[in-house]
Amino acid sequence: MDSEVIDSEVIDSEVIDSEVIDEGVFRRLLRRAGRTIARPALEALELVLDPGTPPQVRLTMVAALTYLLLPTDLIPDLLPVAGFSDDLVALTALISLHSNHVSDAIRQRAQRKLDRWFPNGRP
Repeated sequence: MDSEVIDSEVIDSEVIDSEVIDEGVFRRLLRRAGRTIARPALEALELVLDPGTPPQVRLTMVAALTYLLLPTDLIPDLLPVAGFSDDLVALTALISLHSNHVSDAIRQRAQRKLDRWFPNGRP
């Protein structure tokens, strides 16, 4: 009996490191948003930058964040109900990945950065 070889597709993903992300721009954006928004955003950033995060998780998080931040949509937001459904899918993916992959070490690094950027608990 001949054995059939199944080709598995390997997905190459470039690892994102801190040199690629402009933290100055990110910091200014988060200062405007305040600590409430900054905490989960910094945790997401640390999750993407963490070498222990699986490449598929990094890729999905970057894709979802990019989709949410870009001004163009697959389904225009002007359409009632359907317009925000694509954004909801991207947001749900981010929340799910965040809750399943954020470790205590990632939370601590994000908290240290949050405390540096917002000293004395100032918004």
